[in-house]
Amino acid sequence: MTDDTYEVLALRYASVTNRTRRENLLRPDPHLDAPMPIDFYVWVIRNAARTIVVDTGFDTKEAERRGRTLRHLPRECLAMAGIDATAVRDVIITHMHFDHAGTIEHFPNATFHLQDAEMAFATGRYMAHKNFTLPFTAELVCDMVRAVFAGRVSFHDGDDEIAPNVTVHRTGGHSAGLQVVRVLTRRGWLVLASDASHFYENMETENPFPLICHLGDMFEAFRTVRRLASAPGLIVPGHDPLVMQRYQALRPDLADTIVRLDVEPVTG
Repeated sequence: MTDDTYEVLALRYASVTNRTRRENLLRPDPHLDAPMPIDFYVWVIRNAARTIVVDTGFDTKEAERRGRTLRHLPRECLAMAGIDATAVRDVIITHMHFDHAGTIEHFPNATFHLQDAEMAFATGRYMAHKNFTLPFTAELVCDMVRAVFAGRVSFHDGDDEIAPNVTVHRTGGHSAGLQVVRVLTRRGWLVLASDASHFYENMETENPFPLICHLGDMFEAFRTVRRLASAPGLIVPGHDPLVMQRYQALRPDLADTIVRLDVEPVTG
């Protein structure tokens, strides 16, 4: 193992404010109609040697079709952090749902890191069933297939290293080839859980988000993420608005858009 450590950023690019607990928790809850907004993020892992983007979000067209509030295009959020999307060389795609694998055309020089199982899932027999196709967009899947034919997708089968002290780990559960990202920071090993846990509460109470490919794998994913992180406070969920509250802003003017995950939380 090298001594490489990284700065890690969460960039909030979209939101939905009118969701309730009923939509975000699998098991019945006494407060099902209580508000539970959801945020949408992409992430950045960077140091002096390299910059890696995790997920690519969605665009204006997809936001309108899905009823999401787009705050900024993901590439605009990256520009706020001083990152030119056209210069990015490595993008980890945690899974191919519409909110994680859109806008890949904004990264014309990137290699996309994807699990074999996710591409097989997104292009295989299960896509003949509406319950599975809901979070996918056919054109976005086709965009990734075109990237494969252009030689711009690096496939991974389970655990793999992307860069020194940056690894991916397939968990499945929410999607067949969902992968989480483990990165070494000065605080220890941090895990970007993506949709292995949408909210802190999903994992803390073992009450999963109800969009599920395989329920058993989803529960096992909670264990995997806990094992990979140096401490519970170094697990970052994929969609929780609390992330923006718990961590300090990259800059004061970006307090509602970009926070640093590699420094001590402000709260929580």
